[in-house]
Amino acid sequence: MKKIIMTAVAILVAFQFTAMAQTSSQKSETRVQITTDFGNIIVKLYNDTPMHRDNFVKLVKGGWYNNSPFHRVINGFMIQGGGNDDGRQDPGYTIDSEILPKYYHKKGALAAARKGDQVNPQKKSSGSQFYIVQGAAYTNDNLNSFEQRLGKKFTEEQRKVYTTVGGAPHLDGAYTVFGEVVSGLDVVDKIAAVERDASDKPLKPLKMTMKILEY
Repeated sequence: MKKIIMTAVAILVAFQFTAMAQTSSQKSETRVQITTDFGNIIVKLYNDTPMHRDNFVKLVKGGWYNNSPFHRVINGFMIQGGGNDDGRQDPGYTIDSEILPKYYHKKGALAAARKGDQVNPQKKSSGSQFYIVQGAAYTNDNLNSFEQRLGKKFTEEQRKVYTTVGGAPHLDGAYTVFGEVVSGLDVVDKIAAVERDASDKPLKPLKMTMKILEY
């Protein structure tokens, strides 16, 4: 009987430790609030893309993004920002790619913009430019075509997400996804739907401010 009680206690302690570890892991993910005229977007930054996470945190804390605009929006695709309010498009450096197969371009994905492969074969990210995927839902036939064109295979999970929630599957493997929206996807939709000119720039300035959320 004593052995059974000790085993039960050990299981309970292990369960509590696991629950605490999971909670601690979730809390350790940095969250950033992006405030816009349409409402707030809250993103979490992945810990296993540490260079992008730390750079984004540095820029947010330094006020780089405050009063800067979403300068490119495409309904059914993505919204992009990242320049400083003084007109600088980036801080003058790039970040080595941290492209991980488990992070893909589902709706709400936060990713780093970059220059094209012709001048940037290493797929290095811009020092500040980012985009949030709004995306669209695709059929399995669409995904089959992407697989042939890109020379890759989508997982069952990715297929389920891309055919229901939606995203931008054609970008997978080409850009670093370093976070995702945890609140405010409706705000992303509203921003993506604003009127824009022929270069996809909003007709009315759409500025943002950012802050790190403390838990």
